Amino acid sequence: MGVRCEEFIGKPVDGLNLSERWSLSGKWIATELYSPERLPLRIIQVVGSSARDCVKQLQARGLDAALYHYELVEQPYEP
Repeated sequence: MGVRCEEFIGKPVDGLNLSERWSLSGKWIATELYSPERLPLRIIQVVGSSARDCVKQLQARGLDAALYHYELVEQPYEP
C-alpha cells in the first residue's frame, strides 16, 4: 500500500512518530522558512517525490515557493 501524502499535511515534522517517519522516508517535504518576523512551526505543507514536485504543489496553492525549506526525509535509523 502506498503512502497517502495528504495525511501528513499540517502535521509538525518534530511530532511525527516512528511509523510516520518510516512512511515518509524517501519523500520530500516543504516547511516554512524561519525568519525573525515570524517563527513558523515546522509544519509539513506539502509532500512530494522531489523538491520540484513540492514547488509545483505550493505554486498550485498560490504560495511563494521561495519562502519554504525543502528536505528529503531520511530513514529514522538503519535497520
